[in-house]
Amino acid sequence: MKKMNKLSISESHRRELLMGIGSLALIGIMPKTAHAQSDELIVTNWGGDWNDRTVKFIEAPLIESKGINIVRALNLEPERKTKLLAERNLPRGTIGIAHFSNADAYELNEQGILEQLDYAKIPNAKNIIPSLRSPYFMPWVYGGVTLAYNPKFIKTPPTSFADLWKSEYAGKIGVLDQSFFNWIYMAALVGGGKMNMVDSAFPKLLQMKTKLQPKIYPTHQHLAAGFANEEVWISANYSARIEQWKKDKVPVASSYPKEGAVTIVFGAVIPKKAPNKTAAYTYLNALLDPKGLGQYCEASMYSPSTSNAIVQESVKAKIEFTPQQITSLNNVDYAYQAKNIASWLEWWNKEFKG
Repeated sequence: MKKMNKLSISESHRRELLMGIGSLALIGIMPKTAHAQSDELIVTNWGGDWNDRTVKFIEAPLIESKGINIVRALNLEPERKTKLLAERNLPRGTIGIAHFSNADAYELNEQGILEQLDYAKIPNAKNIIPSLRSPYFMPWVYGGVTLAYNPKFIKTPPTSFADLWKSEYAGKIGVLDQSFFNWIYMAALVGGGKMNMVDSAFPKLLQMKTKLQPKIYPTHQHLAAGFANEEVWISANYSARIEQWKKDKVPVASSYPKEGAVTIVFGAVIPKKAPNKTAAYTYLNALLDPKGLGQYCEASMYSPSTSNAIVQESVKAKIEFTPQQITSLNNVDYAYQAKNIASWLEWWNKEFKG
């Protein structure tokens, strides 16, 4: 790919550039030059095994092999949102691709931050499951929140999210801080609420805190360790994560709740101010490569967003929901979540974790 021509910079432009670089320094990203190189793509993503698998099955073989240099900025959703918000008013941003859930993408799109995708530049997107398609968010994998339990201590599989409030599990409940919003949704369903009416969640969660003394874990990996050392007997997490842990010999099993799982879709977006959209579209197309996506799903145990991903039948049986379970899935109301999630997080940190 050709390098971009250098531009002469007037004094006013130089001041504007320096202000932009100063802003970028505040959010932790300093470009090497005034303009991103055509062979460089900054990708912000989750870390841990999520990123390891992304590199192994997608980025290294399908993108970096084409000469595109990926610079990885690994962090959690709040940090990613902060960076994109900070870059919104710059003449040119630094982030080329950002990984998010569909709910996070909705929120960012409402704030005018995301590119409306040109699917003609993503040939593999023609195989996306229609119900997952979005004009600004390219879905990659999906799943749902189900119950997780240690069968050594819980002989009868739990059947409801309400089982997380059973007194016999006091001190043995593991709560995942990283996906606090899912705990709010589960508590709301148990308390008689809905996905777009969660007021009943807060007294239920306070009841759990005071009477059952749950252990709070920052990441999936920490929660898995809690199951492994038997300090956790029961929790809830994405069904794919539970299957991963089982594969890694963690003593855990999955059970589908009668309330229905809480759905989640993961994918990627291109910010409007992305400096290298050609490379960004190459990246999105690679995410949906039938072989690469199939390998990622077999390793991560998430279901692919496309109909042509190459996944072994033995794995499909573990990662796909039954038609009846799909019918009972609890879909997120993105507008409702976007309006309320900041106040939910504040409550979670002050009242539930405090």
